[in-house]
Amino acid sequence: MACAAAASGVTLPAGNIAHARPAAFSSSASGASSSLSVRKSFSGLSKSFAARLAATNAPTGKAASAAGVKIASQKRGVITASAQDSYEPLIGNVAPDFEAEAVFDQEFIKVKLSEYIGKKYVVLFFYPLDFTFVCPTEITAFSDRYSEFEKLSTEVIGVSTDSVFSHLAWIQTDRKAGGLGDLHYPIVSDITKKISRSFNVLIPEQGIALRGLFIIDKQGVIQHATVNNLGIGRSVDETLRTLQAVQYVQDNPDEVCPAGWKPGEKTMKPDSKLSKEYFEAI
Repeated sequence: MACAAAASGVTLPAGNIAHARPAAFSSSASGASSSLSVRKSFSGLSKSFAARLAATNAPTGKAASAAGVKIASQKRGVITASAQDSYEPLIGNVAPDFEAEAVFDQEFIKVKLSEYIGKKYVVLFFYPLDFTFVCPTEITAFSDRYSEFEKLSTEVIGVSTDSVFSHLAWIQTDRKAGGLGDLHYPIVSDITKKISRSFNVLIPEQGIALRGLFIIDKQGVIQHATVNNLGIGRSVDETLRTLQAVQYVQDNPDEVCPAGWKPGEKTMKPDSKLSKEYFEAI
């Protein structure tokens, strides 16, 4: 297991586990995390991962109500749902809040998602396990292009169900040896599985997360979500393109972005007559 690999030979930072960090990474009073129901079975686990995992069952929990999840006021791009709804989509609703330990700059810190509201967009992505194969290619790719997200007033946060000790050991491992090296953003420990469950990406029988990625705007509303199976890596280019489209539509509420849109390209009006201008131009 990845945790076992990290348990030995890890050099820990001196002092308490939670270190003072800039405001975006500082600790605050924790709020109740809400969760969504997940399927009781999942057959998508690849053999390469199954061979590494013990046959442990994570608790699936009860189907959660919408209590504790703040519903944003009615505005463009936001879907409201009542607590009585049996299914509440993540897209268009305020992201489930969480506060958890993370590793950043080789120190243990606290990350609270709601602290970014009003300050930054957030790209929140989940990955299955530390010390694996596809995962480091994604994590380092996002870190190498962190400055591009920074220019878009966006923070990147990675999450897995490993411990902070495993995260730290992996960061302290050289990239040429399958490690991560230093990263420009925090990696959160979801060892309780609550965060993965609340974003509906947890594989309960294995206790690990699918490759879920969420773009959360400055109001805390989820504007985009993708979920890949374990063996399929994600694209930083597509994440940036989608983030730019989200920001453009929010800045230009009378326009929408067609398929494959990139900054500088033609948009369209969400109107049966005015949209013809777009189709006539292409």
